[in-house]
Amino acid sequence: MRPLIHPSVDDITVEAILHALSDPVRVAIFAQVVGSDCTQSCSDFANLVKRGIPKSTLSQHFKVLREAGLIRSERLGVEMHNTSRCAEVERRFPGLITAITKAHQIQSGRNPGGGRAAKGR
Repeated sequence: MRPLIHPSVDDITVEAILHALSDPVRVAIFAQVVGSDCTQSCSDFANLVKRGIPKSTLSQHFKVLREAGLIRSERLGVEMHNTSRCAEVERRFPGLITAITKAHQIQSGRNPGGGRAAKGR
């Protein structure tokens, strides 16, 4: 198996982060990883959208997130487990991930403070 690429914190760029999060499926994956208290396996995301996501497409999404420095992936047997690298990214770019996740919550209709956001504005 090929080794997994995880950039060092110093090699993480804003451009790579924004590119990785420019896809709605990747944003949803990242939001779920960030919001979880434990590692997430790739199979946890197979039904993220109504029609399901093929494994090869999921693998590509995780690769983009990993190579942007947003997640750390670890092979455990036949599964890949993913965790957020938010703390590392926060040290490099203070406030960036918080702003992006809050914007995603607002856009998806969830109020960052909890509950549903008001629609129509």
